[in-house]
Formats: sequence, structure tokens, C-alpha cells
Amino acid sequence: MIYPVPEAAGLGVHLTVDLGGQAKFGPDVQWVDSPDDLVVDPARGDVFYGEVRKYWPALPEGALLAGYAGIRPKTAGPHEAAQDFLIQGPADHGLAGLVNLFGIESPGLTSSLAIGDHVTSLLSGSSSLSSDRSIA
Repeated sequence: MIYPVPEAAGLGVHLTVDLGGQAKFGPDVQWVDSPDDLVVDPARGDVFYGEVRKYWPALPEGALLAGYAGIRPKTAGPHEAAQDFLIQGPADHGLAGLVNLFGIESPGLTSSLAIGDHVTSLLSGSSSLSSDRSIA
């Protein structure tokens, strides 16, 4: 993967080569009012071309196709400072067997084994971390 300098709301438009050898660029960040708003706006392609051309200047016009849209969890709104993810276990809400994991994005993916260990310890009642702290 090739990552540009992170932006305020995300990691910026980066390059991933999938197992089939296709290059994929993304993600884009667009704040929406409804989780049902999953329409890819083709007009946002101009921004993509500009971002991708920062590291692929010869990208031909018309070479990009819109992919898909999804909802990424956020623990802060569009005009708030970025926050780390949050893990709440049974001690936080009083429900045995329930662990809530909020706002886990790429940092969570790179620390997923540590998160798994932490969730296991929360469920077994042996966590040494306070659940209101991030482990990333």
C-alpha cells in the first residue's frame, strides 16, 4: 500500500493493489446525514484524479471508475478533533458478555491481535487495561 500524508478525517486517498493485480484508490471521505446514503457521487472523481496524480502523474483522464460506498465508524464529527477508538467492556455497561468496539479504523486493523487479546481479557474479567483507554 502507498499512503500519502494523512488528512483530518482519514488516511487520504491511497493505493492498494488487490490479489487480482488491480489498482484501487481510496478511500474518499464524505460526511453524510444518513447511514443509508451510499451513493457514489461521480463529481467527486475530480478530487480523486488530483490526489492520485500526486504519486501517479501520468494517470490517463477517464481511467478511474467509481467503486463502492460504505460507512466508516467515527467517534468524532466533521468539525471535531480526531479521536482514537474506544472499547467498552462489561464493567462499563453492566452487561456480562458484551464488549462494544467503537470507531476502529486502520489503527485497529494494525493492532487487531492486541485488541483481540484485550477483548478476551475483558470477557474473562482479567483485563489490566482500563477500557476507557485506547490500546493502539
